[in-house]
Amino acid sequence: MATLCKPTVSVPDHVITMEQTLDLARTVHADHPQLALALRLIENTGVEKRHLLRPIEETLRHPGFEERNSVYEVEAKARVPAVIQQALEDAEVRAVDIDVIIFVSCTGFMMPSLTAWLINEMDFRTDVRQVPIAQLGCAAGGAAINRAHDFCTAYPEANALIVACEFCSLCYQPTDVNVGNLLSNGLFGDGLAAAVVRGRGGHGVELERNGSYLVPHTEDWIAYDVRATGFHFKLDKRVPGTMEPLAPALKELAADHGWDATALDFYIIHAGGPRILDDLSMFLGVEPEAFRFSRATLTEYGNIASAVVLDALRRLFEEGSTEHSAKGILAGFGPGITAEMSLGRWSVPGGRRAAGMPMPAPAPAPTPTPAPRA
Repeated sequence: MATLCKPTVSVPDHVITMEQTLDLARTVHADHPQLALALRLIENTGVEKRHLLRPIEETLRHPGFEERNSVYEVEAKARVPAVIQQALEDAEVRAVDIDVIIFVSCTGFMMPSLTAWLINEMDFRTDVRQVPIAQLGCAAGGAAINRAHDFCTAYPEANALIVACEFCSLCYQPTDVNVGNLLSNGLFGDGLAAAVVRGRGGHGVELERNGSYLVPHTEDWIAYDVRATGFHFKLDKRVPGTMEPLAPALKELAADHGWDATALDFYIIHAGGPRILDDLSMFLGVEPEAFRFSRATLTEYGNIASAVVLDALRRLFEEGSTEHSAKGILAGFGPGITAEMSLGRWSVPGGRRAAGMPMPAPAPAPTPTPAPRA
C-alpha cells in the first residue's frame, strides 16, 4: 500500500508581517476608493506573516516578466535540491530509488521542466518518469499526491517524489488594483515542499482512495491572464462560497469508501483563506479545531499555493499525537474550480492495524529499484 511520508517544507528568509502589509496598502493605494474594504479583507485573513524571496522594496518593483522568470529559475535551482534531499532522508530512500518525479508549480515557467535539471544534478536515474503540472494552481498539491498514489498502485514496488515550488511574490502586479488583487497581495506567500510516496514501507499516511471533482462552469473564477508583464491573477468574489458545492464531493468520496467524512480523525485541507475553512467546517459538520494544521499554515506562511497541503501534513507529523490506523482526508482546491481529494490511514512503525486488517509489509532496505515499465 502506498505511503505518503513526512514532507519537508522550506520558506525564504524575508518576512512581511500583517502590520507591514496594511501599512504598505495604505501608502501605495492611498487614493483607492475601496481601500477600507481591502484593508478589512486583508485583516480578516488571519495571516500574521508571510515569507518572500526578495525584500519587500524589491518585490514591489516590476522589472518585467523575463527578469522575473529568470529569478524563478535561479531560485528554484538554488532551493529545491535541499528540500528534496531532506524528504528522501525522512522517507529512508535515495534519489536512485525514485521512479517518478511529480513537480508542481504555477508561479514560473521552465521548459524543459525543473525535473530534467534535477535528474542531472541529484543523481536520479535517467529513466525516471517526469510529471510536471503547471495549471492546477493551489489544487496541484492534492493532485500530486493523487498521481503519486495512482503510480504506486499501478507499480506497487515503485517510489514517487512530489515537489511543490511556489514563488507567489513573483506574480505581484502593481497595475492590478481591484479589491480581489489587493486581497491577494496580502494573502499569498512563497514556499517549497517535497515528500516521497513509497509503494512499499515507510511511515505516514497509507493512501487508500483518491478522487477529483470540478464545480461546473466556474473555470473563470480563479485564473491567470497571461500578458507581456507576466501572470495576472484573477479572483472572482464568488470563490469563498465554493465549499458549499465541494463539501458534498468530499462526503461522497468518503461514503464510497465506507467512511463518514464528518467523523474522521484528521483533516489536511488547502487553506485558501479563513472563509474556506470556516465554510467547510459548517458544511461538513466538523469542529473548526479539525483544521488546526491548515489554519497554522495560513497564519504563519499565508497561502503558499500547492505547498499548503504538504505543509499542513508536516504539522500533523510534528504534532505526534495521531494514533495508528486513524482515518483522514487530504484535499487541495484550485482553478476549475477543482478539488483533488484523497483518503488514508495513519501508519506508525510497528503499529497494530485494526482487527481484520493486514499489517503492511516491512520496509525493504533502500536498494536501487529498476524503472517500472508500462
